[in-house]
Amino acid sequence: MRKISLLLLCLMFISIFPFKSFAASPFDEKKLLEKLNKLKKNEQVIIVTTDYAKARNGKLVFYQKEKGKWKKVFSNIDVIVGKNGITENKKEGDGKTPVGIYPLGTAFGSTKKPSGIKIPYRQTTKYDYWIDDPSSKDYNKWIHYRGNPKTRWKSFERLNHPLYKYAVVIRYNDNPIVKGKGSAIFLHIWSRPSGYTLGCVAMSEKNLLKIIQTLDSKKNPVIVINEKRKLLETFR
Repeated sequence: MRKISLLLLCLMFISIFPFKSFAASPFDEKKLLEKLNKLKKNEQVIIVTTDYAKARNGKLVFYQKEKGKWKKVFSNIDVIVGKNGITENKKEGDGKTPVGIYPLGTAFGSTKKPSGIKIPYRQTTKYDYWIDDPSSKDYNKWIHYRGNPKTRWKSFERLNHPLYKYAVVIRYNDNPIVKGKGSAIFLHIWSRPSGYTLGCVAMSEKNLLKIIQTLDSKKNPVIVINEKRKLLETFR
């Protein structure tokens, strides 16, 4: 009898104070395609969404315009984002991935250029760095330097890192560069599916390579990053 009373009490509590679901519903693809049609100069769009702002994992969908219509090239690709999720107010060192729409720049990697690439590609060396020192005039720039980097910058990324075997520059905070607003944002290989980045978007090597081999600079590819529930707002 006591168990029944407790069950009834719980049901009454739920009916009076319903629990909120924090899982975002899938975005409306029809409305999304309407938004994509407003992108007159971009014929390739990568969409990265998370279920909520502090999530470390998300999904990637790749759309391409073919004969005037948007088609899915890849969908439901698992990705990881910043340690502290995503943000509309990115700051250097916050461990968050920037929300927004950004052009995709050059691909790069520590190996030779893979076959079939239609975007610029640079093979990195031990002398290639991306500078994330806000006090430096080189902030958020790729610098080739043969001297001791520790005497020139307070902070930097080595671009011949194993996770950058293949990578693509996400052109965040580069026109103009605002010091302290975030730097070195890339698509790159993840260390593990349950991990996180310090602001980049990462995925398996297999998935990243097929994305790199599909990107075409003539189609002006961009990446869109946001929560599912806020995705359409990104195109304002």
